[in-house]
Amino acid sequence: MDRAELQALQAPLKDRYRADPDAALVTLRAEGTLGETQVACSVATGRALVEAGLHPATGGSGALACSGDMLLEALVACAGVTLRSVATSMELPVSGTVRAEGDLDFRGTLGVDREAAVGFTAIRLSFDLETDADEEQVEKLLERTRRYCVVLQTLAGGVPVDVQATR
Repeated sequence: MDRAELQALQAPLKDRYRADPDAALVTLRAEGTLGETQVACSVATGRALVEAGLHPATGGSGALACSGDMLLEALVACAGVTLRSVATSMELPVSGTVRAEGDLDFRGTLGVDREAAVGFTAIRLSFDLETDADEEQVEKLLERTRRYCVVLQTLAGGVPVDVQATR
């Protein structure tokens, strides 16, 4: 896809959202089914069913997906798509890889140490880019990617999460 194709695809959406801001408000959904015989939850991703379970550091076998890994994978996917979209808009030829890694202290999630954090204490996102763009263009590309990546902005800014259960 080139810049003109991307602009043609997005222009009617942008026009609609400018004219009707409420049309831009979308609720995304995910749903999972709790495992009946093992500590697991099956999540439909739209392309496949992913069965998530305990990380080996919490007693899992490693045979099931780890939700922490899935969070990092979502960040990589979103950042990669955002970077490619921005590069297309800037008409910059770019290829390469996106990598995310996060630090966890499993004492927190296992309740071993109440002072230990539950969740990631740090996440690092990196791009290994192949491009002829100059340093200023690459910096602008990264700045716009940081600004427009939904998952990155959600993680960096935090968001209120309402938790409830029904019976």
